[in-house]
Parts: sequence; C-alpha cells; structure tokens
Amino acid sequence: MIEKNKLQALLEEALQTGADFAEIFLEDSASSLIRVMNGEVTSIDRGNVFGAGVRLIQNTDEVYGFTNDVNYESILDLVKNLRASFSGPVFKIKPLGEPKPYVDNIKRPMESVPVKEKTERLQKLSNIMKAHDPRIVQAMAQLIETRQKVWVANTNGTYQDDVRTYTRVVMMSASSENGVMQQAAEGPGRYMGFEIFDAIDTEALAKEVAISSITLLSAEDMVPQVMPVVLHNGFGGVIFHEACGHPLEATAVAKGLSPFVGKLGEKVGSDIVTAYDDGDVESAWGRSSFDDEGNPTQKNLLIENGVLKGYLIDYRNGRKMGMAPTGSGRRQSYKYSPTSRMNSTYIAPGTDKFEDIIKDTKYGLFAKKLGGGTVVPATGEFNFAVQEGYLIEDGKLTKAVRGAMLIGQGKDVLFKIDRVADNLEFGQGMCGSLSGSIPVDVGQPTIRVSSMTVGGAGGKR
Repeated sequence: MIEKNKLQALLEEALQTGADFAEIFLEDSASSLIRVMNGEVTSIDRGNVFGAGVRLIQNTDEVYGFTNDVNYESILDLVKNLRASFSGPVFKIKPLGEPKPYVDNIKRPMESVPVKEKTERLQKLSNIMKAHDPRIVQAMAQLIETRQKVWVANTNGTYQDDVRTYTRVVMMSASSENGVMQQAAEGPGRYMGFEIFDAIDTEALAKEVAISSITLLSAEDMVPQVMPVVLHNGFGGVIFHEACGHPLEATAVAKGLSPFVGKLGEKVGSDIVTAYDDGDVESAWGRSSFDDEGNPTQKNLLIENGVLKGYLIDYRNGRKMGMAPTGSGRRQSYKYSPTSRMNSTYIAPGTDKFEDIIKDTKYGLFAKKLGGGTVVPATGEFNFAVQEGYLIEDGKLTKAVRGAMLIGQGKDVLFKIDRVADNLEFGQGMCGSLSGSIPVDVGQPTIRVSSMTVGGAGGKR
C-alpha cells in the first residue's frame, strides 16, 4: 500500500510533539455473504474494507484516527492532527525491521469458487432442513467469507503483514405447531476457504439442526431451581469466555474492573480446571499468525489446576500493568484502535468420559447447546439461555426442557466444576468489545458444575 521508507517517515513525524509511541495499521479486506431461505437464494452481498488507522501514545494516554484515503499526504495530515494532542520532547523511533512469514495455506479462496457452486451447496442444506418435517417453516443456510490483508508498522521497529481467511456456514431451522414456535441453529466456522465443506459434514449438521427445532416443540418449560448442570462441549465454553475470559483481558484488568485483579498465583477455581487462550490453533476460527499490533500470536496459559497464571495483554494496557504483550491485541478493522481480546479460549480436557458424567449425575440439567446471554465483566455475573436442554434423572437423559436460563458468577462456577471430560471441542462466534466485533472460538470438554441457579417459566400458574 505505502512504501516502507514512507511509513518510517510518517512514524518519525508522529513523535515530533511528545508522543513516545506511534503505529500505522493498513487494511484491505474483501467479504462475501450468500443467504438461502427455504431453498431460494434471497441475497448475495459483497463488501470491501480499505483504509488506514493511526495511533499515538504518550505514557498511557492514546489518540486514534483513521482514513480510507490511503496515500502518504492524507496519512501525514492525519498524523499532524493527532500529534497536536500532545506536547513534550521529540522521541526517536527504531528502524523498521523485516516482516516474518505468516501462514496462508488456503486451498479454495473465495474468489476462486463460482457463485453457482456456493449457492447450490447452501440450497442443499436448506432443503435438508425443510424436508425433515412439515412443521419446519423456515430453513436458512448462509455462507460468510472474509479475506483480510493487513500491515502493521510502529515506532518499536515492528513491520509486519498478515493475511486472514475466515469462512463460516450458518444454518437455522424454525418450526411451528399449535401457536408455538421454536428454532435451532449451528454456525461452524474455520480459518480456511471453501474447503470448509470438506472439513465439516454440513449435511449431517443441517439434519441435527432440524431435529433440534422439532424436539423443542414438545419440550416442557424449565422449572426454576438450584441444581447440578452438565455443560456440553464446544459452545458450552461461551460461559467461560464471557464470565471469565473477558475479566482476564487487560482491557478490564488494567482499569481494576475485574474480579481477577491482583490474583496472579492465587486459587481461582477447582483443581481440575486448566484454561488457555491460543491464537495459533490450526484452522481455528479465532486464529491469526500475528495480532493487530504485529506480535506473533501464542498459546497463553490463563489458569493451571485452578491457579491464576496469566492475563491477555495488549501493548497500551501492558504499559499500565507493567507486563509484556501476549499477542492478544485485536481489532475489527482499521476504524478501531486495538485492545486485548481473546482468540480461541478453552478449558483443557480432563480424564472423565461424557457417558460417565451423565451416569454419575442423579438429578440435574444437561445443557446440550447454549444460546445468547449477558455478562458484567467487572463482576463476572452472567445469565445464558439454554438453546437445547434435557433433564438428567437417575443418571439418564430424559425429557427435553425449554426456556432454561443459567445464572451465576464466573468466579463461583470455576470452583464448582467437579467433573471434566476428555472430549474437547470448539464452537464459533463473533465477540464484541471496545475494538469491534471479531471471530473467536469458545471451547471446552463436557463439564459438570455441582450447583447452579437455573431460571425458567415452568411451574408457574
């Protein structure tokens, strides 16, 4: 986009009035979205994101601006406007280094696959769901593709590019009977191209989505109570992501707005809980070779055998905390300043078997799939809807329940985890925070929480 020597000159200009750090982030991204409803193509959208973001820091004070006019003169004007916020001595920059190689092993990038092939795949998935049962009134299949190219240059000598390819297939089935409507959905995503259809059996998944939406029609309303809860693998990890992961981000920790502040080396959970955030899991929806500050991503140990071992740290908040960045600086696009964010956050597998956890639970709730929810990062308080759940009675899965809501605090749940299975899986989602919406994986094996408040509308008259 802009020659290396010109980027260096822009960075030198940025430090002329007292800023002690400057960064330029360049982006050129392409995206595509195709949606099919009940076998018919309803929309095909394409987009492009192109621009530059400039960040200046003095101590821990920051100013940020952006432009989609990516040439030397426009970015120089932006730099001059931003640097007017500071006054102080002129700092010298380190010469820009050489970029390190990034991983780009995409087999079928989105521009190489005909639209007809894409729409036919989606129509097949939609038809599988629609044909499962006449009570299914809507069957949606959607393909989301993004290819993001970025460059990061800063006054610490970082000069790094990266290319990220994300592909996601979203399936939703809505069913209706006697005035009752229910829906189920799955949205697997990967760091890969159209070869995602070779890596995932999307047709079997479409069938599962249809079955789930029909099962929910006859489910009973959950009776509110305190009980053991078995959280299934994969997207069940969203509770750890929201109630524990966000409070472990330096965005919250540096401000003192986290229940984990000052607790490094202290017990924060059960002995059988170990958790990581990993930015470099092969083909994971949340991966990248480098973060949006130009640092290599890495596997960060957060909790080991119940003991807090680390936080997720970006450059600016690392300054506040006196700690080094962990390759966790992320942003949605050039319009956002980066901050500490998760990539693929998960509870590590244990030694139990899923079947044994169910068998050894006399009475409880099996939360097979979780839906949306809310969390307060400062306290870790959360509530999450159970998209598909079943009662456990005498060690067996019995009747389906609907409307269940899991309520609690992340720091309490960690201590109450008493079983961890060996069946780690990941679920995919989009995570929103100060630096926008980004792709993340949430994951865990099946776990059992010995006691949790479960809300619901059952038993009310």
